Amino acid sequence: MTSGSAPDAHQLRAAFIDFFAERGHAVVPSASLIPHDPTVLFTIAGMVPFKTFFVGDEVPPWPRATSVQKCFRTVDIDVVGTTLRHCTFFEMLGNFSFGDYFKSEAIPFSWQLLTEVLGIDAERLWVTVHETDDEAEQIWRDSVGVPGQRIQRLGEDNFWKMGDTGPCGPSSELFFDKGAALGEEGGPAFGGSERFVEIWNLVFMQYDRHQDGTTVDLPRPSIDTGAGLERILPVLQGVDSIFATDLFAPLIDVAQSITGRAYGEDEAVDVGLRVLADHGRAMSMLVADGVLPANEGRGYVLRRLIRRAVRRTRQLGVDALVTPRLVDAAIGVLGAPYPALAEQHGLITDVVVREEEGFLRTLATGTSILEEQLASGAGSVSGDVAFLLHDTYGFPVELTKEIADEAGVEVDLEGFEEAMDRQRSQARAAARAGKAVAGEEAYRSVLDAERQTVFVGQRPDGYSAPARVVAVLADLDPGHVGEAEIFLDRTPFYAEGGGQVGDTGTIVTETGTALVYDTVAPLPGLTSHRARVTGELFVGQDALATIDGVRRDALRRNHTGTHLLHASLRRVLGDHVRQQSSLVAPDHLRFDFSHPSGLAAEELSAVVSLANEDVLSDAEVTVVETTKAESEAMGALAFFGDKYGEQVRVVRAGPHSIELCGGTHVGALGMIGPISVVSESAIGSNKRRIEAVTGTSALDRILAREGILSEAASLLRTEPEHVPEAIDRLLERQRAAEKSLEQARGRELQSEAASLAATALGGVVVARRDGLSPDLLRNLAQSARTAAGLRAVVLGGSPDGHKAAVAVSAERNGGRGEGGAQVDAGDLVKQIAPLLGGGGGGSPEMALAGSNDPSGIDRALDEARRVLSGD
Repeated sequence: MTSGSAPDAHQLRAAFIDFFAERGHAVVPSASLIPHDPTVLFTIAGMVPFKTFFVGDEVPPWPRATSVQKCFRTVDIDVVGTTLRHCTFFEMLGNFSFGDYFKSEAIPFSWQLLTEVLGIDAERLWVTVHETDDEAEQIWRDSVGVPGQRIQRLGEDNFWKMGDTGPCGPSSELFFDKGAALGEEGGPAFGGSERFVEIWNLVFMQYDRHQDGTTVDLPRPSIDTGAGLERILPVLQGVDSIFATDLFAPLIDVAQSITGRAYGEDEAVDVGLRVLADHGRAMSMLVADGVLPANEGRGYVLRRLIRRAVRRTRQLGVDALVTPRLVDAAIGVLGAPYPALAEQHGLITDVVVREEEGFLRTLATGTSILEEQLASGAGSVSGDVAFLLHDTYGFPVELTKEIADEAGVEVDLEGFEEAMDRQRSQARAAARAGKAVAGEEAYRSVLDAERQTVFVGQRPDGYSAPARVVAVLADLDPGHVGEAEIFLDRTPFYAEGGGQVGDTGTIVTETGTALVYDTVAPLPGLTSHRARVTGELFVGQDALATIDGVRRDALRRNHTGTHLLHASLRRVLGDHVRQQSSLVAPDHLRFDFSHPSGLAAEELSAVVSLANEDVLSDAEVTVVETTKAESEAMGALAFFGDKYGEQVRVVRAGPHSIELCGGTHVGALGMIGPISVVSESAIGSNKRRIEAVTGTSALDRILAREGILSEAASLLRTEPEHVPEAIDRLLERQRAAEKSLEQARGRELQSEAASLAATALGGVVVARRDGLSPDLLRNLAQSARTAAGLRAVVLGGSPDGHKAAVAVSAERNGGRGEGGAQVDAGDLVKQIAPLLGGGGGGSPEMALAGSNDPSGIDRALDEARRVLSGD
């Protein structure tokens, strides 16, 4: 690197990438913070995007690579601010070898880059190796020349593994000694953690660990290294803290400006300022990569960050919104290396501001309740209070614990969980009661006596099945006609669930017929057929259960269509799109999803196009039952708040959609037919709704729209494909006609203005003109005054018989009445407006008054005459 001033973050990134690019490494752009790997919540290391290469699932397109990878680790959220080196979002510099080179090259690479390219003092670098890795120590000592006293051996801290089985191996770490002022000597193994700071970790993947714990050599050992940009930068810039570097200093400055507190004067304040700087960066990067505030998963992590930042500012005495300025500062620092951040500046600000405003309302109520509990001297926050804060006021239990910890008070988390369990049980019972007709006790008796209903309607042709009546809950009238709930040992009827409505159809026995109008599951595993019965149905009778096949086919099309739209939305808008709820009915589908703003026309068009492309592929829809863990490994999406057991049903609908789902689906995507979106709208904060139709409903909609288009073409005397041009011509003619009309009105206005001016007395006209809008009345008054150089013109009238308007135009710079008084149009309007029963105002030259009562027009005009005459 060039000599002179200390390098900044941009120069460090470039130096690292250039070094390895010159040595044959492919430069790979940073992957998203949201990984494809389902085993991790975020991208936590530079190797995560390359995991499939390291485990052998995919063949890497290059033998060696280098990257600057965006990373986020939740483990450090509570630590951030209390040290000078921890942060949640960070950038990992890495070089990788996929069976190409190994220790003998990787180790010298790191040393050469640090000492020769970056110019770090070799005397202040320490090295650790695994206690069994003689080879690495020898390379450091003999090939690189690191003195033996600065090489230390560690145990598990220097052994890396991807999991209980699979690739693993020893690692070697490089540490920088920041000096005696920051801790005890003794090197990384025994010295102070703030003094000896890890800046680079070299992982040597050389073993394959088997299930029994034994390891064997990998045929092609690989290299995975990670150097923290935020860790190296303080070394290069000669500062002791990451927060003093150009990556954080601008955010610290903004945090000081927001809070009015100076950094470096009070450690408690400094912790808060460092939290604001870190969380401002992290929240911006997470939203930019598609994470939205939520109550679970990644969205909950983002929500925690925003709320922690807001609470810190409140502790420092700030009541104003803080997140917009933090976002601005973060984008100012990171917008250049990550252009998508700058491009989404508005979206990021909107998301965090909405979350902050919502949290402020929560914080105000929850904090007062919690403070009362803390001041009561109880010694702990009870589980019931923690639950009240969570359930009634939306106060996260983590925040309750954090505030209580600061006060030295414990929270009864066990009691909180018990209260949560009680609520869940009550909610489940209420949900069941809401769907029940006969009552839970009756349902429970059926289930206990007959066990679960076997569903046999998943097959595409599963429209009818023989069954046995196991229970009938109803009181039929003497004519054996009425409503009943019928329970069978097996059924082709799908019970409402997962957004899909229940089936309809018939149940027929020798003695009666039931017309099923709805199918529900009043208890898990029990299917209730709600029906209108003619004749008699007896327990123990054989029956033929038949669903409405045409309706079921429509439901299949709409349900699989919902999956395709979900996948297409994620492909177009990003992985932050999460299903919130859905409705799969026979005539349409409704899909609610998380997204902060309305879809642009081109975005919606792309979603529909992608979904229909999948339909045209006619790919097979496959269904497998597997374990929950295996479904996660397959990448199956599990949304909509569904509760899943150990065995789950995975539906793969073509190449882009794989979800957990218990509903009914088509056998191949071509059976869906066209997918047509009817509407897209907002249903709440960060929530959108799409309504669509498929199959014959979509065709009907297309035909109807074509009919409208043909009718429009006929009216325009053109072909359907030329309707837009014809409308443009019609609009152009309309604009020309309006212009001509406007010109004619202007001439008419000038003529009437001249007529009015001719009636002037003493340079003043006061007259009534009905049928003119306030704007036309004003224009007429101005034209009449200027036509003859009059002192003032006052016109009043009703535009429609229901409203009143008065316009006053006065000579610029001092029109005067008969009595010599200067005429101020604004003052005159205010004087006469009460007589209209309304209000008004304007400038000294032009003013308007108006009301909803035309009865006062003449009184107002009489008053104007009196004022202008000087009486």
